[in-house]
Amino acid sequence: MSQPLPNDAPPSFGRPEAPRWVPAVAPAEPPAEGPGSGAAAGPDAGSGPDAGSGPDAGSGPDAGSGPDAGSGPDAGSGPDAVAVDPDSDEAASAPARGALGATGRVFPALPEPAPLATHGPARVLALCNQKGGVGKTTSAINLGAALTEYGRRVLLVDFDPQGALSVGLGIPAQALDHTIYDALLEGMPIDDVITATRVPGLDLVPSNIGLSAAEMVLVSEVGREYALARALAPVLPRYDVVLIDCQPSLGLLTLNALTAADGVLIPLECEYFALRGVALLQQSIEKVTQRLNPRLQITGVLATMYDARTVHGRQVLARLVEAFGDRLFHTVIARTVKFPETTTAGEPITTYAPTSTGAAAYRTLAKEVLASSVISNT
Repeated sequence: MSQPLPNDAPPSFGRPEAPRWVPAVAPAEPPAEGPGSGAAAGPDAGSGPDAGSGPDAGSGPDAGSGPDAGSGPDAGSGPDAVAVDPDSDEAASAPARGALGATGRVFPALPEPAPLATHGPARVLALCNQKGGVGKTTSAINLGAALTEYGRRVLLVDFDPQGALSVGLGIPAQALDHTIYDALLEGMPIDDVITATRVPGLDLVPSNIGLSAAEMVLVSEVGREYALARALAPVLPRYDVVLIDCQPSLGLLTLNALTAADGVLIPLECEYFALRGVALLQQSIEKVTQRLNPRLQITGVLATMYDARTVHGRQVLARLVEAFGDRLFHTVIARTVKFPETTTAGEPITTYAPTSTGAAAYRTLAKEVLASSVISNT
C-alpha cells in the first residue's frame, strides 16, 4: 500500500551502501611447483624462514598484475567482468520476465499493445509536477512518440508559457500566429491551432509566452476551470491519447489541465529536493477529484534522471518505492547525454537515437501506460 510523502521531512537516508555492481573476477591460477611454491601448503605452511619469500611468492613487483589476479590495476577488467555499458544494446533491453528491475521489484511481463481498428475517443493524461526540471517536457515528447510506434494517434498540448514542448519538437512557437491561447480564450477552433510534427501520428497544440496572460484573463471567466476541457472536446474522437505538458506550478492553468484529464502522470527526479512538495501535489489532485473532476486519478509516478552510480540516487529511488508502492512505474528513466542532444535536434529520442537506452525506456513506459487502468481501452 502506498503512503504519502511528508511535505518537508527529509527521507531517512542511512549509511552509504556498497556499490551495486561488483565485477566478477576469475579465480587466480594455483602457483607452479618450484623452489618457493610450498608456501601456504601443508602443516608447516607459513612457519619456515622461507615462507612466502621465494621468487614465486605473491609479494613481488608483479603480484596482482596478471590477467587472472583479483587485485591490481587490471582487476575486474578481464573477459569475465560483468559491468554493462549503459549505452549498449544489453543495457537498452528491458529486464527479462521475472527479473528485478531498477526499482528492486520484479519487472512484470508487459503485453504487446494490440493494433487498433478504430481511433478515439482519446484518454487525457496531464504530466504534472510543480517543481521544474524534473523531466515533464522530455517525458511528454518521448512518451508521445513511443505511443505512435504502437499505432496510437497522439496529441501533445503545450500548456506551459515557456513553450519548451514546442521547441523540443522543432516548432518555432514564438513565430506562430495561433497557439493554445487562442483556443483557450479567443474561441478559435482548436483544429486551427493543431500543428503536425515530424513524427507520423503525433500532433501538437503549441504554446508561447502569450499564455502567461491566460491566468489573469481566466480569473473573471465563468467556469474558468473547464476552459481547456471545452477547447479539447471537439478533437478527442480523432485521437487515442492526449498528453498535456503542464507548467511547473499549481496555478489556474494546471488546474485546467487536471480538470480536463483522466489521469495524472507525475515525473519525479531522483533527487531529494524533488521529493519536497509532492504531498502538496497529491492534495491538489484529491481536491480536483472531489470538487471538479471525479474521474481523475493518478496514473503513476515516473522516476526520472536516475543515476545508479550514486548512493543518493539509489536511496531516493528506494524512498519512492516505499512511498508510492504500485503507483511507481517499473520503468525508470536514467540520465543520458542523448536527451539534451534531442532537444537541439528538435525530435524525440525514439527517432534521434532509436537504439539508445532512453528510447528503449520510453517504449517500455508506453507499454506500462497502455496497460494501466486509465487508458487500457486504447
